[in-house]
Amino acid sequence: MSSNHKYDYLFKLLIIGESGVGKTCLLLRFTDDSFTANHLTTIGIDFKIKIITLENKLIKLQIWDTAGQERFRTITKTYYKGAHGIILTYDVTDENSFKNIRNWIKQIEANAQTNVCKVLVGNKCDKPDRKVSESDGRKLAEDFNMSFFETSAKTNQNVNEVFNFLTQEILKNNDGKAQAGGAKLSKENSSKNGKKGYCKS
Repeated sequence: MSSNHKYDYLFKLLIIGESGVGKTCLLLRFTDDSFTANHLTTIGIDFKIKIITLENKLIKLQIWDTAGQERFRTITKTYYKGAHGIILTYDVTDENSFKNIRNWIKQIEANAQTNVCKVLVGNKCDKPDRKVSESDGRKLAEDFNMSFFETSAKTNQNVNEVFNFLTQEILKNNDGKAQAGGAKLSKENSSKNGKKGYCKS
């Protein structure tokens, strides 16, 4: 569907996390239904557009892929402003990427609006060499009042579910006024009753 199509809402989403956790792969799987195992590291910032239909509303998603390497964090800070939803991503085979989620949360708290919707995603759950358990991921999400999914961009496990769930959460917080430059958010807190998606064993 053309990105110039009329829409009811425009939401800005960010995918953040350390370099190599599969942010770009998640983005491409969702927007293009494609997967490339040997994807090059994203340099700086890039975004893609996808229009979806939820609750009889046409929603334009502007999804930003932020490079996770330390030297790019000063660039990505400017992109927190105006974000309606954030997908915090780690690699279940990389314990350091999981530990650094707390640092990314600090970045969000310092730069994003207080009522931004967040979801925690443990990616690459199709791989056998897991270092981060599902229960550890779920506990971290609960500690920060986030919903939790495990995904595989390779097998398309839970990828659409993550984006659709986050969009639904944003809709719940929306005051109903669609704007050309983005949807205005209400001051209500996001729902605490989000479903949790785990990788099938």
